[in-house]
Amino acid sequence: MIGIFDSGLGGLTVTRAIHDRMPHADLIYLADSAYCPYGPRPVEEIRARALACGRWLVDQGARIVVVACNTATAAAIELLRRELPVPVVGMEPGVKPAVAATRRGKVAVMATSGTLASDRFRALVNAYAADVEVYALACPDLVEQVEAGAISDEQTRMLIAGHLAAAPDADVIVLGCTHFPPLTPLISACAGPAVTIIDTGPAVAAQTARVAERIGLPDGSGALRCYTTGDPQAIAPALANVWGEALPLIGVEIPS
Repeated sequence: MIGIFDSGLGGLTVTRAIHDRMPHADLIYLADSAYCPYGPRPVEEIRARALACGRWLVDQGARIVVVACNTATAAAIELLRRELPVPVVGMEPGVKPAVAATRRGKVAVMATSGTLASDRFRALVNAYAADVEVYALACPDLVEQVEAGAISDEQTRMLIAGHLAAAPDADVIVLGCTHFPPLTPLISACAGPAVTIIDTGPAVAAQTARVAERIGLPDGSGALRCYTTGDPQAIAPALANVWGEALPLIGVEIPS
């Protein structure tokens, strides 16, 4: 079984990519909704939550843990790899493929403030984008919109347009938060057809598949179980909007 967690519903986009890549793998998804969003929280708190979520997934039988959150990866991936007894797959904004794709030398990264302020993000930019202008667009309000299931309404479109106004000449947009892929149609409409949008979810799925092959993870039934540390009844409608159909959702308490 593969365990996947995020601060909220955004990691479902990575879960979808893993399910498409490995349709017979059993998946367990944990939305740490009681602490969503992670972005504005202190690094030590994010690390504590990430470790608590990772340990909970291992206790449920996960043989791989996927950190489907750029902020949690930036803050806690080394800690998780030290402390958990299973392989841990993280993610990071797709700066490298964005630099390869840009024609104007202008790249916008839409992410949380926590991701953009992290040492890992700065290292990515220094390593791959020294000769490219990178617009770092902190978009915590878009996380809130996705958590509310508002992935196609006018307010969300206006928020996106406001953020992109700070990078009017970027020809590549990196979705540096797993909450943002469901907003791709709106982002594309605001940015225009000539702008390339990069989502790293498929790359994370490919890496997860490689790890599964390496450890000999057996096929399952393709089942998906979803849990949240928040209120399942309040979150279920938004989950259905993000996933595309209703899924059973179970509430759990996971102390740090």
